[in-house]
Amino acid sequence: MLRLVAMRAVLGLATLLAVSVLIFICTQILPGDVASAVLGQQATPDALKAFRLELGLDRPAYERYFSWLFGVLHGDFGRALTNQRDILEELLPRFGNTLFLAAYAALIAVPLAVGLGIMSAIREGRFSDRLANVLTLIAISVPEFFVGYILIIVFAIYFAWFPSLATVFQGMGIGERLYVTTLPALTLTMVVTAHMLRMTRNSVLSIMSTAYVEMAFLKGLSRSRVVSRHALPNAAGPIISVVALNLAYLVVGVVVVENVFVYPGVGQYMVDGVAKRDVPVIQACGLVFATVFVVLNTLADIAAILVNPRLRRKR
Repeated sequence: MLRLVAMRAVLGLATLLAVSVLIFICTQILPGDVASAVLGQQATPDALKAFRLELGLDRPAYERYFSWLFGVLHGDFGRALTNQRDILEELLPRFGNTLFLAAYAALIAVPLAVGLGIMSAIREGRFSDRLANVLTLIAISVPEFFVGYILIIVFAIYFAWFPSLATVFQGMGIGERLYVTTLPALTLTMVVTAHMLRMTRNSVLSIMSTAYVEMAFLKGLSRSRVVSRHALPNAAGPIISVVALNLAYLVVGVVVVENVFVYPGVGQYMVDGVAKRDVPVIQACGLVFATVFVVLNTLADIAAILVNPRLRRKR
């Protein structure tokens, strides 16, 4: 088990390194000229040349990559091209906002999805199970920006219960912060709950067809007892993986939702960087998203190994 855990951790680090290479390459091969995009059409050739030298564009690509990676490992993400502000100082409060929104949505989505998924597995084929399948399929098919706009129309414009813009700032009280971020949190909840519910149900039902579960039924145990005592512990690994994947999506996939609600998170910061062709900002945001995604999935793999009873004993 320790060897498997170590291998997953090493694989996660290797994946993160490969992703950093892809992020750097993709930002370098973007069409157009960075210097012209930042300085504008009125920039003189001498100004463009000096700006390219300042960015280090005269050096080979591999030197610029290792210089950027070395700076990131030491906590230096560079400075934004548009306003010359330190990227890390701008990124940290926004990352905190994104984590707050993701945690808010996760506190609602994870218990709701896992609980309803287990209930659907227990009541397989009944009306509640069929209704859950239809509703989750609809929720998966609808894009998150459309869900966000519908919530704004209903709860911000028609009923006027919540604000349409999720404006937060430092020093804001927790109650007020929860109030203004309710609509984006509900948007994320509706998106991820459907996927987690279906995967939880399918994971439990796949275990229900095994021989030891059939033997439990032959002993006269009720379906709810078989699911809770026999099927659910063995389906914990896939469920943990699904939950971790959706938690990663809550952090990584907030770009559209933050744009819809003008929420000052990493996604909004990245969109602004793309609009202004601010390559260091794009690289920093992309690396943050990739790190969260890889770390959560690696932790999910390790947790799935730890909860697997067959791996706890030597063969």
